[in-house]
Amino acid sequence: MYEFLNGKFEEINPSFVVVNCNGVGYIVEISLTSYSAIKDKKEGKIYTHFVVREDARVLYGFATSRERELFRQLISVSGIGANTARMMLSSLSVDELVKAIVSEDSATISKIKGIGTKTSQRVVVDLHDKLKKWEFSQETSSISASLDNKNRNEALLALQTLGFNKVIIEKTLDKLLKEDGNMSVEVLVKEALRRM
Repeated sequence: MYEFLNGKFEEINPSFVVVNCNGVGYIVEISLTSYSAIKDKKEGKIYTHFVVREDARVLYGFATSRERELFRQLISVSGIGANTARMMLSSLSVDELVKAIVSEDSATISKIKGIGTKTSQRVVVDLHDKLKKWEFSQETSSISASLDNKNRNEALLALQTLGFNKVIIEKTLDKLLKEDGNMSVEVLVKEALRRM
């Protein structure tokens, strides 16, 4: 229904962005991968995928059409819904996830929160042949941010949006911050997803 939105970013946080398109604000759910790509921008294009459920109408957004295509491939797998696919794209970059699937590394995929051994194997079986022809980009994620309470709070909000228990999130974030006090929001969320 919606191919993309192009407009001003009224609000950006690790779990969603509000895109102002000619005076209409669209709330678009995003992954950490997309957040990393758009967090310093004031406006731009977000590729979208519209999901209609019984209880909601949700726009999922992506910084690149490549990420959106991988999202669509993931949700085509039995047992992988839109939120699980977003979690997968938040835990691993597009290239990391594609490489894991193509190399049949289901162990890496099963480390993602909410993905068990059987589901990770099903992802590999269903998508291996489809993703073999994908080219790998040379994207590098630049992570440089000084940590303050804002980073912790944004990470907490992102993880709560993904459905995790606040107490467990806070304990995990505090443990991570003791290990490295300079973690950015993206790194905090990715590490927390691996440990919870």
